Amino acid sequence: MTKSKLPETRYAQSGEVSIAYQMMGEGPVDLILVPGFISHIEFQHDLPGYTAFLRRLASFGRVVTFDKRGQGMSDRMSGAPSLEVRMDDVRAVMDTIGSKRAALVGFSEGGCMSVLFAATYPERVSHLILIGCFSRSADRWSDEAWEARLDQILRLWGAGELTKTIAPSEAGKPAVVAQYAKWERLASSPGALRTLLQLNRQIDVSAILPTLQVPALVLHSKADLQVPVDLGRKLAAGISGVKYIENPAGDHAVWTSNNETVPGQIEEFVTGRRDHGAVEVERVLATVLFTDIVDSTRSAAAMGDERWLRLLGDHDQIARDMVGKHRGNLVKSTGDGVLATFDGPGRAVRCAIALPRQ
Repeated sequence: MTKSKLPETRYAQSGEVSIAYQMMGEGPVDLILVPGFISHIEFQHDLPGYTAFLRRLASFGRVVTFDKRGQGMSDRMSGAPSLEVRMDDVRAVMDTIGSKRAALVGFSEGGCMSVLFAATYPERVSHLILIGCFSRSADRWSDEAWEARLDQILRLWGAGELTKTIAPSEAGKPAVVAQYAKWERLASSPGALRTLLQLNRQIDVSAILPTLQVPALVLHSKADLQVPVDLGRKLAAGISGVKYIENPAGDHAVWTSNNETVPGQIEEFVTGRRDHGAVEVERVLATVLFTDIVDSTRSAAAMGDERWLRLLGDHDQIARDMVGKHRGNLVKSTGDGVLATFDGPGRAVRCAIALPRQ
């Protein structure tokens, strides 16, 4: 797969409901990624780091992503489906792609759904990986705090506020926050989200954990602001024979880390090795953009230090905004210019054209 080519969206039938899914990689291991409370499998490729995260997993397996019923590109519906009903979405996707057995990778609330599926269909689950998950939703907030939090989520839905808790490393980048805001709007409407979150509040798989018969790995970041690490520890404590890894850093949205840690831990757990892809992840095809203010030394002398420094500050802020808007990565400011990288020449050229001439 080339860097510019993204996976095709297809549909699986779960009863009368159409479930949107994508595949990347060719195996030999199937990895089914079970999302948290929102997802949009096509637009998520616009979020920084997401596609690279999937490609890293695809270096050792066939990676399958999907939107659960009621969200993203899957069929909408009135009300909110129970965890048991949503569990059928996993089975429908596996049946459609001909996957007899797969490793389930559950994120956040999707981990609870993965636990239920693994306990119900152990013959179809080779490994269970739970990332940033919990066992009992009510442990996260008291009833009073939850009502206030729910009102806050719904009031700010579609503005990118979620970035502050699931991807705080990106929260200071206006262009990225705008992308997360669009993701929120595409994934769910506020009304549908209210119904779903109220149902999710009742999730409790604590009693199911001791019945699990498949190898399980629990990964949690100490810095997770969405699901506190104590809940990850509690989840792991309820699973017999679990492998628990507590990473010292990282966002709740694991794809923002842009490193080898989590994909490498998953690969080692599933395949028993951790070397394939580790070299490839260092080899990135990128377009480099370098800018420079013409005659900066003479201009600085003519303007004076105070005015020149103010101009440089404005220049750097505009450059940051333009690079972010065009999905680039600002490597550094050079004093009288910037150095940035892009995943393709088109975005780099459009960014260069958009930068104002001084």
